[in-house]
Amino acid sequence: MLRSVFIVLLYFLTLSASAQQYEIGVLADSYKGYVGDQILVPVLLKNTSTKTLTLVIKRTDNQIGGTQKNILCPDGNCQEFSGDEYTVRLEPGQSLSNLSIGIEAGLVPGNSRVKYTIINKSNPNDLHEIDLFFMVEEKPAKTSLFNSRQITLHEIYPNPVSDVAYIDYKLTSSQVNAKIIIHNILGSQLAVYELSYQETRLKIKADELAAGVYFYTLYLDNEGILTRKLVVKR
Repeated sequence: MLRSVFIVLLYFLTLSASAQQYEIGVLADSYKGYVGDQILVPVLLKNTSTKTLTLVIKRTDNQIGGTQKNILCPDGNCQEFSGDEYTVRLEPGQSLSNLSIGIEAGLVPGNSRVKYTIINKSNPNDLHEIDLFFMVEEKPAKTSLFNSRQITLHEIYPNPVSDVAYIDYKLTSSQVNAKIIIHNILGSQLAVYELSYQETRLKIKADELAAGVYFYTLYLDNEGILTRKLVVKR
């Protein structure tokens, strides 16, 4: 009888020791983008244990095009994922939400697949797999939103957006004072983006916004010119 109790207890302890000690979250397993863009997938990691964990992100399958690159973006700073591993350290109860993985879409439309395995370094049996599919399409023809002697502004894309959106534009002079302001439905200002004469594309960080409806307004010389809707989804 005591032996049976011991075996059951030992089995229970084995199960407890092998239980997963962290959680991961991604929005979906399929993502779409355009030629020349970055397609990013936000990854949430949470240490649900009472111990410090070291997690290893391994790229285990990589079916991408010849002009595409794997990228990894901690804190929004994207770099080529040239190796096969990336290490994350999480304190007990800590959540990490500022990490994204993805691809630079390259020059040719097509479908790509990248598979990752996230492993608890102290317990290799404690692992998760992420299987991601990327659909790369030709960019749609640019829709001119506003034209003047000072600026040509195109529609924001993609819209709806989950992480990063872009606005293509062209200023006719370095003397033009132009900016885009993001605000919520109550009119509260959330972000200001100055438009530089040296650039022709503005990057909007939508991953800093909660899901919902927002608006972006073009200002010339501090005068509001036009306002359009931006939808953020999660």
